[in-house]
Amino acid sequence: MSGGISLFIGIGTVVNVATVLVGSVLGVLVGHRLSHRTRELVTDAIGLVTLLIAISSALTVGDKALSDAVGTSAPVLIVLGAMLIGGIIGSLLRIEQRLEGFGAWIQHRFDRREGEGKFVEGFVSASMVFCVGPLTFLGSLSDGLGRGADQLFLKAVLDGFTSIAFAASFGWGVAASALVVLVVQGSMTAVGALLGDVLPDAHVTALGATGGVMLIGVALRLLKLKQVAVADLLPALIVAPLLVQLLIAVRN
Repeated sequence: MSGGISLFIGIGTVVNVATVLVGSVLGVLVGHRLSHRTRELVTDAIGLVTLLIAISSALTVGDKALSDAVGTSAPVLIVLGAMLIGGIIGSLLRIEQRLEGFGAWIQHRFDRREGEGKFVEGFVSASMVFCVGPLTFLGSLSDGLGRGADQLFLKAVLDGFTSIAFAASFGWGVAASALVVLVVQGSMTAVGALLGDVLPDAHVTALGATGGVMLIGVALRLLKLKQVAVADLLPALIVAPLLVQLLIAVRN
């Protein structure tokens, strides 16, 4: 075990869920005191910062670990292939539609006072921002492997501030995204605990770069430029490491 901070396996996800819930409550309380124009500006600001994080993550496609494993011309093609194959799979599985339906069900079940469209958009956007980034998967795996939850603690702080801004604009749908955080990160932590360190650096880099490209789609949604069905692209995060392994096998 490295020197990371981890009181027990899963502590990172527990803290992350707590910061999303606390941030959402604060955001809803603050939101009543903000004008519509201010809430729109807050959402735009989050969209721009999301775009910055997304571009930084996507640019890791040029990392040496990946190019050494698959060749200098292959990394971008791997991300492209993962996005295309993953998008087709996700579209056939109707992941985006199912996630939106789940958000609508929660809205009807627990909060009939708020407009469904607003609730669902907050739930879906927050779920994607909180769960698509590389820190979600890398941090959860690290926590599960017993290497510490430092990455998830960092993510928890970022998500806490982000949820305040989101909830100020979208309301309680953001708090509902904590369920997705719990399921996704909890599952990845369990995978790390059961399987051990199964992803070499090249595979992790491909996963991170693909996640970065997907985050660009989230940023476009937040900036109201294009309603990219980001959830349908989620299978790409599984396809990317598989394509890396396929190319490594072919090269050898």
